[in-house]
Amino acid sequence: MEQTPNTLIARNAESFSFIYQENIDRLGNVCFFDPEKDVPQLADVDLLYLPGGYPEKHLEALTGNEVCRKAIKEYAERGGRIVAECGGMMYLCNSIISDEGTFPMCGVLPYSVSARKADRKLSLGYRRFVLDGKEYRGHEFHYTQFVGNLPESAVQVYDAKGLPVATPVMRYKNVLASYTHLYQI
Repeated sequence: MEQTPNTLIARNAESFSFIYQENIDRLGNVCFFDPEKDVPQLADVDLLYLPGGYPEKHLEALTGNEVCRKAIKEYAERGGRIVAECGGMMYLCNSIISDEGTFPMCGVLPYSVSARKADRKLSLGYRRFVLDGKEYRGHEFHYTQFVGNLPESAVQVYDAKGLPVATPVMRYKNVLASYTHLYQI
């Protein structure tokens, strides 16, 4: 009998709160941790899932837990499997910039994201893309933006009408990250 994979899911009231119950059910044996307070135990984890939320509202707490950020970066560099959606993707970047300053994040992805009020722009809609022969569907809803040029996307992303959109899907080692909240991971 095949052992159920161990999945660790970031969960917090706001920072990482957008999780489809169907994804949790599909993942089997899951454990939760709070990146604002906990240090994840990643040695036997098959998947680290960083769902969407509002990390830009809790930058001091996320920055303050340096041990957690370092553990996640080391896990990614060792080839650990990570799925990061929206807020989770922002958390994997070098930094998040707010009106209060620049806050270091995990540094897995070499980008910065702006949550400054002056940079706010609504990105909203259903999304679809195919990666490694598998179709992914989801939705996008955020106001934050990448600083500078958009990251290069591993695939073309389409909206509900089948039109291309500029939402990037990033791959780094075994990391899959995007603003898209996936219906099935």
